[in-house]
Amino acid sequence: MIKTLGGRKLGVTGSHRRALLRNMATSLFLHEKVETTIAKAKELRPFAERLISRAVRGNHQLVRRDIQDKTVYKKLFDVLAPRYAKRPGGYTRILRLAPRAGDNARRGLIALVS
Repeated sequence: MIKTLGGRKLGVTGSHRRALLRNMATSLFLHEKVETTIAKAKELRPFAERLISRAVRGNHQLVRRDIQDKTVYKKLFDVLAPRYAKRPGGYTRILRLAPRAGDNARRGLIALVS
């Protein structure tokens, strides 16, 4: 019996999807909030939270594999990891915004909790 492993395809190939999530996570950590569609925000949430959890544990190699920007990498370990060290998870929140004017897509704001 074939069962799906979950996850949205977002209308792109697998390599494009991985690049999209890496770039969105980099922007999220740099600006601490990103405005995007709800589907992309729901896919970004576990990806970003996994990276923060790895940074809290001090796992540099697994974080470096996905975060290429040195300033964001440094911020993740120097600022964000100590901020969330005592928090057991749930580092992000998704807020719903008004639909996009051009194509009426559902928009959301994914932000790091303070």
